[in-house]
Amino acid sequence: MSQSPFQKFVAPKKNSVIKEEHRQEKKKIKKERAAYFDKVKEEKYQARIAARLNASAPKDAKKPSAPAQGSNPDKALINGKAATLKGKPKSGGGKSETAVMPLNKFLAHCGICSRRDAVTLIAEGKVKLNGQIATEPGYKVQPTDQITFNNKPLFVTKNLVYILINKPKDYITTTDDPQGRKTVLQLIQQATDERVYPIGRLDRNTSGVLLLTNDGDLTQKLSHPSYEIKKLYEVKLDKVLTKAHFDKIIAGLTLEDGPVSVDALAYADSKDKSIIGIEIHSGRNRIVRRIFEHLGYDVKGLDRVMYAGLTKKNVERGKWRFLSEKEIRLLKYMNSSKKK
Repeated sequence: MSQSPFQKFVAPKKNSVIKEEHRQEKKKIKKERAAYFDKVKEEKYQARIAARLNASAPKDAKKPSAPAQGSNPDKALINGKAATLKGKPKSGGGKSETAVMPLNKFLAHCGICSRRDAVTLIAEGKVKLNGQIATEPGYKVQPTDQITFNNKPLFVTKNLVYILINKPKDYITTTDDPQGRKTVLQLIQQATDERVYPIGRLDRNTSGVLLLTNDGDLTQKLSHPSYEIKKLYEVKLDKVLTKAHFDKIIAGLTLEDGPVSVDALAYADSKDKSIIGIEIHSGRNRIVRRIFEHLGYDVKGLDRVMYAGLTKKNVERGKWRFLSEKEIRLLKYMNSSKKK
């Protein structure tokens, strides 16, 4: 099994092998990046056409005739009928971007939650559409619609924020807590006025890398199992991990909620074999703790040292930083080729 996150614990590779791996990795990244930006460009183009048609076509307009071959490029076929694209879309008070956008996607763009969580909020009756409780996550939001959440009007978020925290213990990763416990949002009170929320969760006694954002699309991607986003943890056990149990974890275990496998495993400290490095892409609840508890170990400390390629380097415990533009771009097209 690959031990790439723990190269210092294994025999070094030949330079020629390392160089070839780097070449292949760069080639793969370039291909994924090109595919991602092609997709973004196409989505923007389609959205621009839809916005123009929505703004320029009067409700009582007559059905246009089909365009002749080689006709004006500013004409498009919509549902088999021709429509002329004229002028720019009218301003909708910050809502022009909401045309033909599903309600759950609208909530994600507003920075409320991910698309998946938005479906739950709608089912719970927490979202209102034009004064009435919304029931359909797939409802196409129009520029004239009034959407509210917790009686506050929503608008599409334009200022996207990405914050990395080195989470300390005794903080929970919910946006608020009825019991009055400390939350990670208290650590970034001075960072932004935008409403941000954590991607995934770290339990109260787990420390390390945590990403917060108001980018619903990115949250949906990084949370989706098909992208296989990798996480690297350092685990402190109550006793030495035996070679037999080490091999069992590598081979794969079956827990109460099904089989689980790890991407890499190593003794993080050659002098103390109770400190383990483990890389995994599963997002199941408390999965790392449950792996070791299943074999009779007590996890004394758990620290996430890497998430989706992001590390806590130069970020002290309890501190935060904004992601760079390069980091954001890498996250947006990370593992795109794995999406089914």
